[in-house]
Amino acid sequence: MTLRAPKREALVPQVIEQLRAQISMGEWPVGTRIPTEPDLVAALGVGRNTVREAVRALVHSGVLERRQGSGTFVTARHELTGVITRRLEGAEITDAIEVRRAFEVEAARLAALRRTPKDVEALDEALAAREAAWASGIALDFVKADAELHTLIVKAAHNAMLAELYASFHGALIASLSQQIGEELTPDSYVDHSELVAAIRAGDSARAATAAGAFLEL
Repeated sequence: MTLRAPKREALVPQVIEQLRAQISMGEWPVGTRIPTEPDLVAALGVGRNTVREAVRALVHSGVLERRQGSGTFVTARHELTGVITRRLEGAEITDAIEVRRAFEVEAARLAALRRTPKDVEALDEALAAREAAWASGIALDFVKADAELHTLIVKAAHNAMLAELYASFHGALIASLSQQIGEELTPDSYVDHSELVAAIRAGDSARAATAAGAFLEL
């Protein structure tokens, strides 16, 4: 995607929208630095104050973060992710689990009803990757593999709004899960997800919902 000069009226909102689009489409991935202020001014054909205001708004919403001496970095693809990340930082773990349960139980139920052969293939591959990550003993790899499996289950539900909401919540939840599991994997923290995937594959919505909720009991 190429940045273009916005119309002269309401410049700041237009620049915000262009920067937001670059981020949400993955042109500037999370963790990367956005172009410098002079580069943005040149690309957009607007003044420094306009760019500064637009960047400030996205910093305030949690999408960008200014780092002294390093530049401005992408911290979330959507404003909702930034909001939820800040909310999770002060949330009780039980609250986070309850919200996750609300998403994942319904997603599993819908996935069992709507999954395609391609979805099932992706779930089988993700389950195998999750098992391999556990066997590796690397906690962060396991958390990422677990997150990927659940993301694919939500995707298999074929509900665009659910997928977007879950992506916003789940991206913020990974840090929370990493903190909960710790730096080392222990046998008591392992939860088998093969039953969940098998239920979705079989098209059994009740069984899938039960399996998804079982490992999120408080």
